[in-house]
This record gives sequence, structure tokens and C-alpha cells, in this order.
Amino acid sequence: MDLTGLNSKRCFVFILSMFSYIFMTTEAEGSCKLKAKFNLRGYKEVDKKTVVIGGMFPVHRSLVSTDSNTTIAPLSSDCEGFNFRTFRWAQTMLFALREINNSTELLPNIRLGYVIYDSCFTISKAVEGTLTFLTGQDEAVPNYRCGNGPPLSALVGAGASDLSIATARILGLYYFPQMSYASSCSVLESRFQYPTFLRTIPSDENQSVAMAKLVLHFGWTWVGAIAAEDDYGKYGIKRFKEVVEEAGVCISFSETLPKSSNPDAIVRIVQTVLDSTAKIIVVFSSDVDLSPLVEELVRNNVTNRTWIASEAWVTSAAISRQPNVMGVLGGTIGFAVKRAEIPGLKEHLLSIGPYNDSLTEEFWGIVFNCTLNYSEMLKGKRRCTGEEMLEALNNTYSDVSQLRITYNVYKAVYAVAHALHNLEDCKNGFGPFENGTCARIEKFEPWQLMYYLIHLRFTVPHTGEEIFFTNGEVEGFYEILNWQSDPDGRIAYTHVGYYNSSALPEEKLIIKNGSIIWNNDILQAPRSVCSERCQPGSRMGIRQGEPVCCFDCIPCADGEISNTTDARGCIQCDEDYWSNANHDECVPKTIEFLDFSEPLGITLIAIAAFGALVTIIVAVIFLMHLNTPLVNVNDPLLTFSLLFGLVITFLCSIIFLGEPRMWSCMTSQVALAVGFALVLSSLMGKSALLMLRARAVKAVKAAAKAAKAAAAASEQSPDTAVIAPAIPQKNDVDPIHPRHQRAMMIVCTLIQAVACTVWLILMPPHPVKNTAVQNIKIILECDPGNIIFICSIFAYDILLALLTFAFALVARKLEDHFSEGKSVTFGMLVFFIVWISFVPAYLTTRGKFMVAVQIFAILASSFGLLACVFIPKCYVLLVKPERNKEELMIPRTKSRDAAATGSSVSLASTSSSTNANGNPVSTVSLND
Repeated sequence: MDLTGLNSKRCFVFILSMFSYIFMTTEAEGSCKLKAKFNLRGYKEVDKKTVVIGGMFPVHRSLVSTDSNTTIAPLSSDCEGFNFRTFRWAQTMLFALREINNSTELLPNIRLGYVIYDSCFTISKAVEGTLTFLTGQDEAVPNYRCGNGPPLSALVGAGASDLSIATARILGLYYFPQMSYASSCSVLESRFQYPTFLRTIPSDENQSVAMAKLVLHFGWTWVGAIAAEDDYGKYGIKRFKEVVEEAGVCISFSETLPKSSNPDAIVRIVQTVLDSTAKIIVVFSSDVDLSPLVEELVRNNVTNRTWIASEAWVTSAAISRQPNVMGVLGGTIGFAVKRAEIPGLKEHLLSIGPYNDSLTEEFWGIVFNCTLNYSEMLKGKRRCTGEEMLEALNNTYSDVSQLRITYNVYKAVYAVAHALHNLEDCKNGFGPFENGTCARIEKFEPWQLMYYLIHLRFTVPHTGEEIFFTNGEVEGFYEILNWQSDPDGRIAYTHVGYYNSSALPEEKLIIKNGSIIWNNDILQAPRSVCSERCQPGSRMGIRQGEPVCCFDCIPCADGEISNTTDARGCIQCDEDYWSNANHDECVPKTIEFLDFSEPLGITLIAIAAFGALVTIIVAVIFLMHLNTPLVNVNDPLLTFSLLFGLVITFLCSIIFLGEPRMWSCMTSQVALAVGFALVLSSLMGKSALLMLRARAVKAVKAAAKAAKAAAAASEQSPDTAVIAPAIPQKNDVDPIHPRHQRAMMIVCTLIQAVACTVWLILMPPHPVKNTAVQNIKIILECDPGNIIFICSIFAYDILLALLTFAFALVARKLEDHFSEGKSVTFGMLVFFIVWISFVPAYLTTRGKFMVAVQIFAILASSFGLLACVFIPKCYVLLVKPERNKEELMIPRTKSRDAAATGSSVSLASTSSSTNANGNPVSTVSLND
């Protein structure tokens, strides 16, 4: 129903019906009664020729506590805790209305009236004031306005955000405009819930983001949060935490300031501040709610903290004028709305008198400690004369140095006035409503004024600031202030930057770091972190059960790096790279191989060359004595093939040096396998001959023993024919022909050569980068290609070595002049000892030393065979040439009987004769 279109008669009928209903109900039930009248205080000036603007200001801080006894009629509570700052706001609205009414350009034909109520900083009083303003009655009846008073235009107010939320819900039902000057809560941005709410203060969405950017600007990652127990604090701190936590900042603690007096809660919050390691504390609260906490902080001398203030208290005298507050809040950084100077306002503030209204009377009595109340005079309180001088005051009320919210009130009143002016100035046919019609200033609907407010754009008098609304909101601009001490020891709000939500991203937050003086008068920005930042080379290790900002810096493992600060994890280096000592950069791994030019390589080359040279010298010596018995006693071809194989093994060890290539890997492995096969097969041929000789000598010894026994029997029985056993001839001692030895050597070597050829064709050895053995190095080595092939190849060499050793072991007792069987046996023992020792040494070394061990084993085994087999022969050839005779090369034996008589028996010719009876007998000649 239209709120302004009801006549008094209809209202009177409605009220009579309501009273009749209540009377009947009371008679029936005996318990339901009307609530008492609203107890509202404020200012009122209404004329039938005016347009009324409503106002609501929290002149008092709270309601007076009352007994909630249900046996007596309820009373509307009175207010207590006079607030000089908000009283100045109310006076500013009166000042602006007076300016507008005196203006010849703005609403020249209309006088603005006003109805201003004290909301007492409580929702209930704000609702009471709203209903009274809408209905015109102290006993508010929703949906009805009784009386034919002037039209209502808009409500300026109601102060804090939670108050405006309550009033906006009511006003929005009637599409009645509300212009707020201090309600910055972001929830009021919703046009669905609050369709007629507009404001001249920026939304806290901007302030919360600005606070978060300030925290991020200084690198603070560990902050505390304190918020008032209302919508302003709840939504403001919630949005702040969302932004900073998304950026990696942690909240050390989050506390809520109680709305009502609660000393225990305040003490607990102070203790939380003291216990926390956070040096930065963000406070989203009004000055009224924050004051008890500041008093307790001063009482406990809580210093070494930096406070981030919201606009609601950053310039509040209720906070800044508390005793010793600078020691606790010095260095505070806060966000403040635009400041302005309003000419004539101070004069207006000082021109009020104590007899105008109850609010001014109370103000007068408080500031001058007097009273106009007769009952209080009887109690001895001094009477106010009305001549007291406001100019002598030095309090928040008369302080016009920081007109910020006051300036918002001024702008809000002018915004309503300009909207009314545009409504009045409309020309029929060019109006914004249906068919180009206009609204009448004498009688307009709230929604019609709302249209002009939404599309309003005007310039504020005296300041020149242009005001316009975007979806009911103004530009988000804040000054950044720093609490510093002036020369007189008072708090100076020093401008150190600004935040502009409409600027480019990189220009939104501008801070002059050098202008800031922090807590305890230091110039360097404080640090507030739960854990120090992790430098490159380490990663963040989250502590179990603690916020993500509390972590341990864990050094990156070998092979991993982190090249950024506060890295969440380490990066694995590529296969060919490794981490440096600081673990902040991947550097190429050291390439390792046994090079020719390094001392170890040079030494091994020298040893190998020396071995090959000695082998060649031995071959030359044997060539020079080629036709001597010593050289010819055992196939010379096997001797030279043995020497050639040793040359190969000596020289192939050099191929293992240097950077592995395809050809070197193939050549070194194959040359080693074939070289040893040639050496061992040659030795096996020699050993086989020696073994057979040993068996032949054993047979000779047995025959000689039998012959001797036959001869002895013949002498004892001359008439008996004694047949002696056949004595082996010289040729019978060499039962294997040299070509058999050569064939054995060639076949055994060819088998190895064929196997190596198949190996090279199917899966040849090839160079590889071994990155698994040593982390910091890339070892260049030869991969055998196939483990089965290489095991088979060298297993064959081992088989040849075992056969050679077995043959030589059987022939070790063969007595020739230089004991060749023993030499080969000993040489093979050296060979086995070297290679058996090589295996564990090879497996326990890495890199180039593994190659060095392998080369050493090759050289040691080669030198062992060369020394053991050829040194005795070279000794005879070079030092004892007289022993190089054929008869000395023949294996010798001693019969047991000959040994008894001191005569030696050697393999010789046999003859036949007859005994005394003419029977043929065989005899053995003994060479003395």
C-alpha cells in the first residue's frame, strides 16, 4: 500500500480498529498489550511546504541496561555513552541542510525539512527510528503513514553497517531511498536484497583487497586478525582473509571483539596477541568496539606490534586520544576515506547552544560538567549558565582536521538535494517516466526519487569532487595513513600512499616506503613470518598440523635443485646434469674416462708398451737362436704364436684408454678375448706335449726296471731264455707331432675368433653414458652388448686356461734342463691369481679406476706368463749357452738300481744278442 497516499481519516479508522482488536484481545486473554512508545531523541523540523530528509546517527554508544522483568510493561531503553564524533556528524547534516536552504541555485523554491534520530549504535533503535520516520508515529504501524505531512524523500544513515542492513531491509520493501555515509559492509552491494541502498563511502570489498595488497606489498606472511562482532567486521575480515590466504599468507589468529561489555573476552584477546609470534595485526572494527581492547593493550604495555587499521577507526579521536596509546599503536598504518575541508562547519559547530534540544543539552552538560536538569541540581551538580565557551574546547567534536566520515555525511545530504533538484527541474514531455511525464516535487513517490539518485552526477560544493553512483557505489579510493608523532607529542596522521580501485593493476596501490615510521620509531619495515623464507637450494617442508606458512626449509637432495624462493618442491636435474653445491642450479656432470693424457693413463701406456717391447725382444732372441736345441725342443711356431698373443694382450690394454668409441669398444674386447685365446691355446699345445712326454718317461722307467729284472734273472739261470721287455725308442718320447700342436692352437683360436665375429655381428659392444654409478659424473664406458656373449667368450678363455693348467700340472715332474712344465704351471698359477684378485677389485671400483684395474689385470697376467715361461729359456740362451745341447733337452730319469750304483740311465739305442744256449735276448746299454 502507498505509504504516503493515505489520508488522516483512513488512518484514524485504522487506528480505531486496531484499538478495538487490542481491547477485545485483552479482555479475552488478559495478557496482550501495546508496547510502550519509542523513546527516540534527535532533531525535527517539518513544515508543510518542505520536503523531509531523514537522518540517523549513532550519537550514543549503547543502550542503558534494563531489568528484563516480564511482569511489568516493557519500556523503550534509553541510550548512554555520548559520542562526540558522531554528534559532529549529526550537526554536519544540519549544517548542510542550512546551506542548501540558503542556496539560490539548489532547490530555490523548496525548503528541506529534517527528522534526525539517534540510533544509539544498536539495531533495535535504528529499526525504531526507521519505523517512526516512515509512519510519523511513535507507535509505529507498518504500511500506514498517518497524517498529511510533507513528502519524505530519503533517509541519510544509519551509521554502522549492521544498522544500515536492518534499516535497508525495511526501506527496500517500499523502494524508499537510503543514502549511507559510513556503512561500508560489502554485503550491502547486493541490489537484490537492498534495492534502494546507496552510499557515499566505498564498499569494504575495496578496503579488504587494499589491506591484503598492503600485507603482500611488505612480504608479511604471518598476520593476526581482529574483527568486530558485527557485519562490518565479519564480512570485511572474511574477504581480507580470502585474498591473503589465496596468495599464501597465513592467519596466526582470528579474534572477535564483543559488542557488549565483556572484560574476560578482552583479556583473552590481549593474551592471544601476546602469545602469537605475528607482528602484524589487522583490525576491522569501529572505534566504539575497539576502545576496550586498546585500553587493555595499553594496560599490558603490548608493544612491538604493527596494527593495520580499517577506515572506521584509523582517524578516530576515541582511539588516538587515549592515554599512552602511541606506545602501543605507534606506527599504525590504516586506510581512510577521502578527507576534505568544509568552510563554515567549525563555526556552525561552535555556534550551538544548550537549549535547542535534549541531545545538545546532554552534550553541553558533559563537556562543561554541568546540568540543566533541576533534579540533578538538587543533588549538587553545577548549573549550566549557557554562556560557556565552546571555542575553548579541545575535543573530537570541534576537531575538523580529519573530516572524512563527516565529509561523507555532507556529500550524502547534497546527493539527496541534487536528486530532488533534478526531480523538480523536470519538464513535462521530457521526463524519464511514462509518456515523458515528470514527478511533482509536492507529491512524489519514493521510486521516482530513486531513479534520479541512481542517475545522479554532481559536484560537491567547496571541494569540487564529482560524485556519481555505479550500481549504488562510489569509487573505491583510500588514503593510506601512518601514525607518527608530531613535535608536540601528539598523533599525526601522515599520508604515505593511496589505493585506487579504478586504476591500472600495477598502479592501484602506491606506497612511499621511506615516509613510514614503524612501531618504536624504526624506519625499516618489520618482518612477520612464521618461518623464514626458504632460499634457493631448499624446499618448504610443511609442519604437520600447522598452517602452511609454518614450515621447515629442507635442502634439496643431490641431483635436485630449487631456483626460486619458497619453492614448494625441488626440480630433478636432467640425466646429463647434476646439482651444484648450493643446489640452486643444474650444472653439466663431469665426463669421466681414463684419458691418455692423465698420469695414470700415461703410466699404463708406458707399462703396456714396455711389456710389448720386452715380448718382441724375447721373440728376437728366439729368432737369433732359432736352430738351437732349446728353441727347437718344443715347436718354435707355438713359441712365436705365444709371443705374438702376448704382444696383442699388451697392446690391446692401450685401446681401453681414451674416450670410448664404437671401434675402440669392439677392438679392445675382441682383441683381449682373441689374444688370450691365442696365448692359452699355444700354451695348451706346449703343455699337452709336456704331459705326453711325462707319461712316456714314466713308461721308460717302468721298462728299464723290467729289463733290469730280466737281466738279473738271466745271470742266475744262464740256461733259461729270458726275454726282456721292449725299451721305448727316442721317437716314442714325442708321441705327438708338431702339426698336431699347431692344429690344436689354430682350432682353439679360430673357435674364439668365430665366436667373437658372431658377437660383433649380432650385439657388438658399444659406448654408453653410465649415469647410475656416480651421481655427479657421467662415466663413459663400453657396454658389452649382451652379457651372455661376453660371459661365453671369456668363459672359453677360462676353459683354455684350465686345460693348460691341468696339462702343465701333470708335466711338472718332467725333468728337463730348465723344468718347462714347472714354468708353465707356475705361470698359470700367476694368471689365475691375477684374475681371481681382479674380480673383487673390479666390482668395488667405479669410473676410470675400474678401467685401470682391468688394464692392470691384463698387464699383470701377461707379464706373469711372459716371465714364468720365457725367463728360464732366455737365461739359458743368453747366460748359459753351454747348456743349449740336444742331449740336455731330452728328459732324463734314474732307475732305482742305477741310483744305487751311481750310474745314470738315459734313453739310448738297444741291441740284440744270444745267450749261452744260443737263445736271442735284448740288452740295454748303460752310458756311464
